[in-house]
Amino acid sequence: MPDAVDRLTPLGVVVLALLGEGDMHPYEMIRLMRIRRDDRLVTITNGTVYHTVSRLERAGLLAEVGVDRDGNRPERTTYAVTDAGSAAVTEWVRRELVRVDHPSEFRIALAEAHNLDRVEVIALLHDHRAARAAAQSEISIGLRGAIAKGVPIQYLLELEREESLQATDLQWLDRLIQRLEGEEFPWGAHEPSQRYLEQRKAARL
Repeated sequence: MPDAVDRLTPLGVVVLALLGEGDMHPYEMIRLMRIRRDDRLVTITNGTVYHTVSRLERAGLLAEVGVDRDGNRPERTTYAVTDAGSAAVTEWVRRELVRVDHPSEFRIALAEAHNLDRVEVIALLHDHRAARAAAQSEISIGLRGAIAKGVPIQYLLELEREESLQATDLQWLDRLIQRLEGEEFPWGAHEPSQRYLEQRKAARL
């Protein structure tokens, strides 16, 4: 399992998480990811998705469950996530949710955090917050030290921006943790919404 998780790419995580919602063929995955604008998080092309599916199948994280043909269209192979694939997604999210040095991966971990138990997510986010607060403190100390040494401010604009972004992230994390700690905040599996069913239908066309 550690090797499987280490080899997972962000796109691989998104694909496996998608299959956690139901069996799909790659073309449906691509359409559904684009409908949901997952291209904000990962690069989605036909080539990268098909290549990723092949890699995941060889790793035993997903498996072929059927082949069908619709009219004159080419045959489409349908895949399902395996138990190992589901476990790999969970472990990957668990690892990345606490890190502050992988910003792109953290966004995907947040998007898939609902796959973990609420209590565990709260604990992981507390760890992430502590690491981010330490990072912000280090940036602030460096910025103030540079200013004290007479470094012209025009050379410090990136540090100023980073300090501000870290502070904003900390404020958002505090609000998120507080919301998660309230039972009224929905979490975990739920019945498919009408919007979700319409997206799946559109992706199959």
